Amino acid sequence: MDRDLLDKLTAWRRHLHAHPELGRHEKATSAFVQEKLTELGVPFTAGIGGHGVVATLKRGASERSVGLRADMDALPIQEASDLPYKSGTPNVMHACGHDGHTTALLGAAALLKGDEGWSGTVQFVFQPAEEGAGGAQAMLADGVLERFPMERVFALHNWPGLEAGTVAVHRGPVMSEPGRFKITLTGKAGHAALPEQTHDPIVAMGHLIVALQTIVSRNVDPMESAVVSIGQVHGGLASNQIPTSVFIEGTFRTFVPAVRNRLLARLKGIAENIAATFEMTAAVETTHGSATINTAPEEEMAVAAGEAAGLAVRRDLKASTTGEDFAYFLERRPGCYIWMGNGPAVNGGDLHNDRYDFNDAILPAASGWLAAVAKQALASNAP
Repeated sequence: MDRDLLDKLTAWRRHLHAHPELGRHEKATSAFVQEKLTELGVPFTAGIGGHGVVATLKRGASERSVGLRADMDALPIQEASDLPYKSGTPNVMHACGHDGHTTALLGAAALLKGDEGWSGTVQFVFQPAEEGAGGAQAMLADGVLERFPMERVFALHNWPGLEAGTVAVHRGPVMSEPGRFKITLTGKAGHAALPEQTHDPIVAMGHLIVALQTIVSRNVDPMESAVVSIGQVHGGLASNQIPTSVFIEGTFRTFVPAVRNRLLARLKGIAENIAATFEMTAAVETTHGSATINTAPEEEMAVAAGEAAGLAVRRDLKASTTGEDFAYFLERRPGCYIWMGNGPAVNGGDLHNDRYDFNDAILPAASGWLAAVAKQALASNAP
C-alpha cells in the first residue's frame, strides 16, 4: 500500500472514530462510506437492511463472485481516552474497532480497483448493527445474497494481544453462539418485618443464582465449552418491603447445538424447581444466535491470502466465547472469519474497553488481506 493511500485511510478511520453511531443509527457513517466509495469510483447501492451499503466491482469475463464484509456500528460506552480524535458523541464509542474494519474494506476496494490481476465480481458489504441489533439478519432479509451474488464470504476482526498484522485462521469454530436469558421469580409481597406472610423472591433468587453456576460444571461435558453469566439483578423498591418479583438477566455461550439445548433445559428446569420450592412461579425467556464457524476450503484460501499479502499466519489460537453476527452469513454461504492482530493491548486497549483504539498501522495488512482473499476466492474452483 502506498503512503498516500495509507494516510488517506488513517484520516478516514479517525474521522469515523470521532463520529461513532450506535446500531440502526449509522446514518452519517453510511453517508461517509458512500462519499468515499464515490471518491474511489466504486459503484454502490445504499439502504440495504437499514443503513447498509453494498459496493460492487466487476472485472473481466469470469462469472465467479465473492463477498467481503465489514461492520460499521459503535457501542454505548463513554470513551475515557485523551486521543485527539476521541469520540465526540457522549456515551457512544468505537470500542470494538468497527471504524477500522469499515476503513479496511474501503482500502480493499481501492486496492482492487487499481489491480488488473483478477476477474469476476467482488461485493463489498458494509453492514450496520452488528452489536446485537440484528444487522446481518436485516441485510439477509433484504435479499443481500440474492441481489448481490457472492459464492463465498469473508470478514475479519481486529484482535488486541495478537501481534500486529498477524492473520489468525481457526479450524472450524471461531466465535460462540451468543444467547441471552431473563428469569423472573414472582412470589407474594408484604412487610419486611412480617416475612412469614410473604413468599420472598429475593431469597429464592439468591438460591437460583448459586444453582445456575452448576449448569456448566455439572451438566456440560468437560470436553465441550459453555458459559453462563448473570449480568443484572433487579428487585425491590423499599428497604422495609419484600417485593412481588425479582428478575435477573444474563448471557450464555455455546458452540454446539446439543450443548445449547441441554443448557437451556437446565436453565428452565432449575428456575422452575427452585421457584416451586419457595412457593412461587418462574418465567424464563431466552434468545440465541449462531456460532461463527469457518468452512475448510475457505480457511485454506484465508491462509493463502495471508501468505500472498506477506503476512504472518497462525492456526493455533483457540476459539473465543465472544459472538459475531457474521455467523448468519456463514450459515448461508461458505466462508471464513479471521482475526487480524491489533498489537499489544496496552493501557486498557482490549475490545469493549473505554480506552480501546484500533491500530492504524495494521490498515495495510487488513486491506491487503481482504483484497488478497477476494482474489484467492475468484481464482479457485466454484464451491
